[in-house]
Amino acid sequence: MAKKINKARVCRLCSNNIKTVDYKDVKTLRQFISSFLKIAPRRRSGLCAKHQRQASRAIKQARIAGLIAFIPK
Repeated sequence: MAKKINKARVCRLCSNNIKTVDYKDVKTLRQFISSFLKIAPRRRSGLCAKHQRQASRAIKQARIAGLIAFIPK
């Protein structure tokens, strides 16, 4: 049986030198939402803890502002 080698995942936002996540940047936020419009967990999104918190807060803020839907159509 072959052993699985775990690669260290690098945060997508840290590697692109993005300091904060903006709620108005819907294109970026869509990457962290599932097809059922649920916020993706860290193990799927590949974000560090800091950026995951910022992304969750930004997604919730964008939903309230009406930029992202709460439920799929």
